[in-house]
Amino acid sequence: MKKFALLVLLCVSYLMPSVSSAQEVTYVEDPTQGYLLNRMRDNWFIMADGGVGMMMSPYDKHEHFGHRLGAKADFFVGKWFSPLLGLRAGLDYEQMKGATYTGNYGALGYRNWPRQLDGGKYVPQHFNNFGLVGDVLFNVSNWLCGYKPHRFYNCIFYVGMAVNWVYAREGARPVSDGKWVYGGNDDTDHCRNYSMQAGLLNSFAITKKIDFNVDLRFDLMQEHVDGADIWYKTWNEYPGILLGLTYKFGKSEWNAPIQAVCPEWKYTDPEGDALVANLNDANRKISDLEDQLRKCLEKKAEAKPEGEVPLATIYFPINRTEVMGVQRNVLDAVAEVMKNENRSYMLTGWADNYTGNDNINVRLRKGRVATVKKELINKGVADSRLETEINNGELTDYGPKCASLDRAVTIQRK
Repeated sequence: MKKFALLVLLCVSYLMPSVSSAQEVTYVEDPTQGYLLNRMRDNWFIMADGGVGMMMSPYDKHEHFGHRLGAKADFFVGKWFSPLLGLRAGLDYEQMKGATYTGNYGALGYRNWPRQLDGGKYVPQHFNNFGLVGDVLFNVSNWLCGYKPHRFYNCIFYVGMAVNWVYAREGARPVSDGKWVYGGNDDTDHCRNYSMQAGLLNSFAITKKIDFNVDLRFDLMQEHVDGADIWYKTWNEYPGILLGLTYKFGKSEWNAPIQAVCPEWKYTDPEGDALVANLNDANRKISDLEDQLRKCLEKKAEAKPEGEVPLATIYFPINRTEVMGVQRNVLDAVAEVMKNENRSYMLTGWADNYTGNDNINVRLRKGRVATVKKELINKGVADSRLETEINNGELTDYGPKCASLDRAVTIQRK
């Protein structure tokens, strides 16, 4: 398999010079691969807006249209986490104007007894909401049309929730003249509203850092101020429109992954003829290499002479010269073979060159070969048939992880 891969690499190398010299590779962003996430400190913004809203509870329809319009204002801090998704959180203010039934004296917010509506069944009311709000933002323009830096118009849909605290005039009775306080109707349990909101934020780029916003918002709010009987039955609608500005901090663009782009290949007739000639030459060389590879695969391996194979190899632990453990059994078996053969033997001492220094390794080689010779003589092998030497090279040359295979004494027939 390695030979085949080498063959393919060699063939490609014949074609690369002509191709690479004619093409210039460029690197561009590819939005089709998605967008990279920016750093946490990028894509932050602040937003402030103001406008009007209108209460639409069951009682509010009895009030005149112009008297139902109240001021709205917001301040947000937010961050975009991708070209599509972002979060914002902040403070909001809502001036709630409308009508309630005559029997509800709480939270009217008027200094004197108000005018009566619809034959005295209903009276106007006025109170203020201050609250905390959080929204999830979704950029519809980037979703439908693809991300485009510095687009003039972005359509952003959002949805969120808020908690608001109701402030009304203290003791709002016909003869009182109280100040604006939380729970001015002495019923603080009914002076905290929860609401859900959704809207369409129309953003127009003025500069790279500043956008002008037109926010079309719809709130669905708990109704506490109209009385407990209404709170248990309904949620009140509160649509509004707000105008404002957004200021963007740090980096506001998004980067796409970088892709290599090769220009379209164009060539003249002489260049085409040269390519054909190079291709034919490469095919010829491929054919020659395939023949050589086939012959190598068909060639039988030559058997090594018996004398080249050691009779045995005795292994030693690191930094030791004593024959230990199972190696003693191996040495016993080798001694029996040597006593039955009328031959001489060469004992070679080895040590790995990955540990220790030269002086230590030479001592280990000499000590190991001397130990093996002494053991063989003790087991009955004649001293005259044993020769010793040391080798400063590597026995296996398989690298540091296989150094244990180099700590040995080899026994070779002569």
